[in-house]
Amino acid sequence: MADPSFPTLHVRPQQGWLNDPNGLCHIDGRYHVFFQYNPLAPVHGGIQWGHVSSADLIRWHEHPIALAPRSGQIDAAGCWSGCVVDDDGVPTAVYTANPSHARNAVVALARSDRSLNRWQQADVPVGGISQTSGFTEVRDPFIFLHEGRRYAVQGAGQPSGEPWLQLYGCENLSRWTELGTLLTTDDPIAAEIAPADIWECPNLVQIDGQWVLLVSLSRHVAGVDLPAGVRYLLGDLVAQGEGWTFKASSGGVLDEGPAFYAPQVLADPDRALLWGWAWELGRSPEQIVEAGWAGVLTFPRELSVRNGVLRSQPAAELAGLRLEGLPWRPGVAFQATAFELIASGPVMVRLTGDEGDTLVSTADGTSTDPARILVDGSIVETFCGGVSNTTRAYPTGRSGWVVDGTDVTVYRLGHTVRAVTAAHVQRSHEAQVSS
Repeated sequence: MADPSFPTLHVRPQQGWLNDPNGLCHIDGRYHVFFQYNPLAPVHGGIQWGHVSSADLIRWHEHPIALAPRSGQIDAAGCWSGCVVDDDGVPTAVYTANPSHARNAVVALARSDRSLNRWQQADVPVGGISQTSGFTEVRDPFIFLHEGRRYAVQGAGQPSGEPWLQLYGCENLSRWTELGTLLTTDDPIAAEIAPADIWECPNLVQIDGQWVLLVSLSRHVAGVDLPAGVRYLLGDLVAQGEGWTFKASSGGVLDEGPAFYAPQVLADPDRALLWGWAWELGRSPEQIVEAGWAGVLTFPRELSVRNGVLRSQPAAELAGLRLEGLPWRPGVAFQATAFELIASGPVMVRLTGDEGDTLVSTADGTSTDPARILVDGSIVETFCGGVSNTTRAYPTGRSGWVVDGTDVTVYRLGHTVRAVTAAHVQRSHEAQVSS
């Protein structure tokens, strides 16, 4: 029997553990999304890079594992978060490699042909923890360009300590130069908005002509590193020595939901797309083992900066998932695997069943800026007024969704049969043959 809580339209393999999105890139007309993945069990261990691609952000083709741990090598304990850059025509993964423990993490490279299906992982690291840096952990490299030169930023810090972002020059990806600190809590806005022990998964991109910095907050509690949300900072890069520092001017919460972490941005010339990790919320370890899967990536989102605020909305292509209108009545439960509601006023979504009645999402849209709530299995993504909220709710075979509100339209979501161009057919065929 199919699991009604399993998301069928989001990026997520049928089984195993999934967390951070990695290596977002748009190469030769296809979007590629990599992610932290344990295909053997729904537990956080044995981390590899899973890989999917799409020509339209709707239909995803699953590829073979891209990067895997190698016994006795620099990534023996896992291939952790990082990015992919097109290095003079050569797709190159820049990732965190753990030979044994997080405190021994280094930066590793892997190169591929243009299919991104065949990867050669290097044996020599290009960077690690400086003995004079003062922090004990560093991870999650992200590459950006500024004034025609290439730089990398990494999250750093120490448990029960202060977070840093470190800056490197990397015109040659195989030879990094330490350029000092990009950001610390000496910046009063960063200290107030993004308190943490370690800033993880930094992203530094320009959106609508504005520098935007994303950091995921890791806090050390009772001997365990716990995710504590994601913050954005708007600001400027200020020259310092041979490098730069980030001076924040404002900031806020990237996603207000309880199940969102470790996003990554793909900055195309015409827009910025973002994926995040939605973890399991309220499921016991026994329930996760029984289900055989854990974690899902969000739908792709478009980011924009308006009046000093970072805004988020579903990628435009997602409208292509809408099928027929779904009959519903206020207060009356219905069953659906995936649906989207658009509300020009107040709206409330509940999940009702044997375990009671649970409020899942609320929003208050307007006629000029309607709220959108997208539900796929157990992941619920709400967008209202430029603000996103990611949460989880787990339907069963005997539960139902209840919508309360007026001026609400509900669409069933799924894949339609559509005409495709010969070029699209050829690209799909080549991807399948190469995998």
